[in-house]
Amino acid sequence: MGIVVIHMSILARVCLTNKRFAPNDVFAFVITMASQTQLTWYGHAAFKVVTPAGNVLLLDPWLTNPVFENGKDELAALKRVDAILLTHGHGDHVGDAVEIGKRTGAKLSSNYDLAEAMKLVLGYPAKQADNDSTGHMGGQLNLLNGDVSVCFVPAFHGSAVVKDDKSPPVYAGNPTGLVIAIRNGPTIYDTGDTAFFSDIARVSDYNKIDIMLVCIGDHFTMGPIRAADAVKAVNPGSVIPMHYGTFPVLTGTPEAFDRELKDRGVKTKLRVMKIGETITFPEHD
Repeated sequence: MGIVVIHMSILARVCLTNKRFAPNDVFAFVITMASQTQLTWYGHAAFKVVTPAGNVLLLDPWLTNPVFENGKDELAALKRVDAILLTHGHGDHVGDAVEIGKRTGAKLSSNYDLAEAMKLVLGYPAKQADNDSTGHMGGQLNLLNGDVSVCFVPAFHGSAVVKDDKSPPVYAGNPTGLVIAIRNGPTIYDTGDTAFFSDIARVSDYNKIDIMLVCIGDHFTMGPIRAADAVKAVNPGSVIPMHYGTFPVLTGTPEAFDRELKDRGVKTKLRVMKIGETITFPEHD
């Protein structure tokens, strides 16, 4: 008889549900949960991903951003983080990465130049940001014993890190998007901060994109119009808007984005997340 290893987060969901289960139903429920990927949005461009195997990833982890009221508490409550993935070096994306990395031992995955800047300027632990978890555009990295693969793809933006208010910015390489393929789970494309560019359509040449995390805030990135063009070009299964509403200048809205998608006849499912919300993939009614 085989042995089934159950991640504690799955057992917690069984305990917290109000339903009563027969023994066979409990087993079926647990197996279903074990095949799902959890995605939590912390506001702005910060996400947590829990893979079916139980590995925990953070994407651009600025948990203490101004629109996430529970950011400090959530930051303090993080006990396990296996990898931190960064798209570029600006403070609203590097966020709380160094504090989390030092406390949890999380590997840093980013392009090589950003990783070097994170270590030399911001003090990210060097042994957690070596060649096994850092690379560059076009390369694919296998992380966490093959549970996750990451490919860095182009983004049109900037990238620098700043030690403090009195220090000049330090170049941190080219900004990137991230194509994250999860074993027994979805493939996620995080655009990072970017303008629209025609070759964004090539992202889906090598992977069928199940979930696209797309910036819509305008001013510093694409707004709803160009973000809708990007979604049409990539053709993901679902799209989740991000990087909007954090500051007054980020004026793009999910409602405007929805209208632009409909105007283009895009069939991709729009999923607007609430700050702090966790959803699972595949989704079930």
